[in-house]
Amino acid sequence: MTETAAGRKPASKIVPRKTPIPEQDPQQRRSNYGEVSLGYTADQAQQEAARCLNCPKPACVQGCPVQVPIPRFIKLVKEGKFKAALDAIKESNLLPAVCGRVCPQEKQCEQRCVVGKKFDPVGIGRLERFAADWVMQHDLVDVPPVAPPTGKKVAIVGSGPAGLACGYELAKLGHAVTVLEAFHEPGGVLLYGIPEFRLPKKIVAREIDLLKRMGVVIALNVVVGKLISIDEILEQYDVCFVATGAGTPKFMDIEGEDLNGVYSANEFLTRMNIMRAYLPEFDTPIRKGERVAVVGGGNVAMDSVRTALRLGAGEAIIIYRRTEEDMPARREEVHHAKEEGVRFEVLAEPVRIVGKDGFVNAVECVRMELGEPDASGRRKPRTVKDSEFRIPIDTIIMAIGTNANPLVPQSTKDLALHKWGYIIADERTGQTSKPGVFAGGDIVTGSATVISAMGAGRRAAQAMHEYLVNAPKK
Repeated sequence: MTETAAGRKPASKIVPRKTPIPEQDPQQRRSNYGEVSLGYTADQAQQEAARCLNCPKPACVQGCPVQVPIPRFIKLVKEGKFKAALDAIKESNLLPAVCGRVCPQEKQCEQRCVVGKKFDPVGIGRLERFAADWVMQHDLVDVPPVAPPTGKKVAIVGSGPAGLACGYELAKLGHAVTVLEAFHEPGGVLLYGIPEFRLPKKIVAREIDLLKRMGVVIALNVVVGKLISIDEILEQYDVCFVATGAGTPKFMDIEGEDLNGVYSANEFLTRMNIMRAYLPEFDTPIRKGERVAVVGGGNVAMDSVRTALRLGAGEAIIIYRRTEEDMPARREEVHHAKEEGVRFEVLAEPVRIVGKDGFVNAVECVRMELGEPDASGRRKPRTVKDSEFRIPIDTIIMAIGTNANPLVPQSTKDLALHKWGYIIADERTGQTSKPGVFAGGDIVTGSATVISAMGAGRRAAQAMHEYLVNAPKK
């Protein structure tokens, strides 16, 4: 196949439904770690691209945190110009293969799609993934041009999506970029937080390799806030960007959370993903429960419960205090979990974890009902009187959110923080209260999306470039 495969003529009528995407059979995939969604073929991608109206005022672009030129890249896919389509995407998005797989398009670009007002929205994420995968499969990846060296040195703390996006933009501008990563592999939450069956590790690795080919240095096992401070970094670099994320787990503070068999989703997924507990050749300790409950209704909860199935759980249960419709997880992830046999216990909340001989034996819950809307606009759950019930389990995973990673905030003087420990930074520039220090991503906003973090990294990079250009020579 060549990049100039013939494009399709515009359809006279809009096809109401998205072009189906091939997937692994649910019964097979629940026992393996292969990717669930197999991606479009070239014909399927062109068929889906033909559904786009190529709006002159594309609302979809406004729904994208990094402003990908969506109609333009989709038109190129429709015409069979797949390499050109990826080039268009990469004008603003460093990680299209990642974002095409894990971003909540239904709440961002696809939510604004004009076609979606009457029919299924155009599968923007699926087409983004296709373009990225096609170019990689055909070995057509280009290293972006890099400006002549400026002589300025930039340190980026954290190699998650915000840090990678910031480093990419600054490297293109000719600055010497070093990424300081605490773990033994780069990728941040993309690597330790998202399972192989949703985002293969090789996808993350190939995107990071592109950064390296641009001259970005990635230093591993560097725990900033312990081995080196921000002040010490500023002695060696002209400017610093903090992108350490929100990796501190939350618990419910209920009886029994100290029992064996209780995990935070952070620990559980980190052991599985970056420590490879799912592979027999890796001797990573992890409890392979027979009956596993996961508390929460977001994407992390879905990742955890579906991972537990793949570890061999006979039953995997989601416990969520609101209704299924209220779950913040992507609809696709909820659908996939149901297909794989996950049980959903909604309008329920744990109040106690019951143990036997020091190990989890059951979780005691109460039924909930939804009352008046709270400050967020969602109806507030309230306990139904005398509704206690127990679910027999041997493992429970708490996926109820995270707090700010405290190492940098607590070890850096003159850095203004919110009362919850997040760094205060200008939304447009990422500038913090400390001169020469910028910040973005989850360490500023709390847990958000990959593409939102990348948007913060891009905006900060532009502000950092202006700072570097105007800064006096040391």
